[in-house]
Amino acid sequence: MRGMLEVRDLDVEIAGKSVCRSLCLAMNGGQRWSVLGANGVGKTTLLHTLAGLRPASAGHVLLDGQPLAATRPRARARRVGVLFQDHDDPFPATVLETALIGRHPHVAPLAWESRADVALAEQALQAVQLDGFARRSVTTLSGGERQRLAIASLLTQDPQVWLLDEPINHLDLHHQIALLKLLQTRTSDSGATALMTLHDVNMAARFCNHMLLLFGHGETLHGRTDEVLSVGNLERLYGHPIECLSVNGRRVFLPA
Repeated sequence: MRGMLEVRDLDVEIAGKSVCRSLCLAMNGGQRWSVLGANGVGKTTLLHTLAGLRPASAGHVLLDGQPLAATRPRARARRVGVLFQDHDDPFPATVLETALIGRHPHVAPLAWESRADVALAEQALQAVQLDGFARRSVTTLSGGERQRLAIASLLTQDPQVWLLDEPINHLDLHHQIALLKLLQTRTSDSGATALMTLHDVNMAARFCNHMLLLFGHGETLHGRTDEVLSVGNLERLYGHPIECLSVNGRRVFLPA
């Protein structure tokens, strides 16, 4: 089955270190993938490669069956949304104006956003609990509020492939759960697919139905969450003893 986003025999390297070797996987509609691995293993580098922001050492990244590198940037931006770890706001803008950035790939060059575009941005702000912030300057937001605004921009963009680098970074527990539930609903309802780098194994286990584990030295393991997440794999992944408990029928992994 062809995926929305595929990698075939992908090799990714950075600074002489192998992130993955001969990686083959397909991300299909309704799937939520989590990338897990120790610090410095290359999770962000892999995500940037999948987004077409850096070249692979070998292999191919395909979007809808076509080489990602051959896809025009504007067309790619309509299909693929990327969340970075850090957000740079060099120019003063309101929260609503920042959310509307997500509509840029859909708006004709030199044209203004329509009322429908503004309505989409307002709905996105409401979805991330920033309604009432529209006229606020983006520079007045806390780190967590700015992270939620970045998610709102992606909701406004409405991509079919979501590539998210630490999406729950800076968020308190309530907003972590709210955001991951939102992504879960969005991918299920729209048939989109998402891949996110995470540090919280239990959040990944709860909200992602597929996993990609990066062990280092190019070695990877991927598949369904219930098949890939195990005490043995996690101990090998993080180099630390792990215990698994059952809480209300859900597996919970804890450091021993």
